[in-house]
Amino acid sequence: MKKRGFTIIELLIVMAVIAILVGIAVPSFRAIQNEAWKSRATGDVKVIKIALETYYMKHSSFPASSPVGNYQSAFLAESPPLIESNLYDPFGATATTMYAYSISSGGKYYVAYSVGVGGNGSASISDQGVITIGAGTPIYASNGHI
Repeated sequence: MKKRGFTIIELLIVMAVIAILVGIAVPSFRAIQNEAWKSRATGDVKVIKIALETYYMKHSSFPASSPVGNYQSAFLAESPPLIESNLYDPFGATATTMYAYSISSGGKYYVAYSVGVGGNGSASISDQGVITIGAGTPIYASNGHI
């Protein structure tokens, strides 16, 4: 009686096919995840823009931009709150990294931004409302211009 089963070669071929499929699927998944994070960051930054403009209309000034994330506390302290909860940058160094925000030295212009896909994006804004994009590719919203 002959035993039936898989040979080593057959098992190696199946494992190779599975490895190839995983090699194809993982980068695709990562690209899809980055696109989802970009969409989330774009939406969150727009929410921050609306909250900043509403805050300015009520107080005739923007909230302090440092320490990072402190401005969101100002939004939550409003009655009614300008945002429902703190917003965290999906591209930040940690899960609790908040979106960055800068105001011009004259206090008239602002730029709120995510650090972007590379995790190293930055932006600043001048008293003339000119946005300067630093390293990386931040996702931003502002009342200024490039």
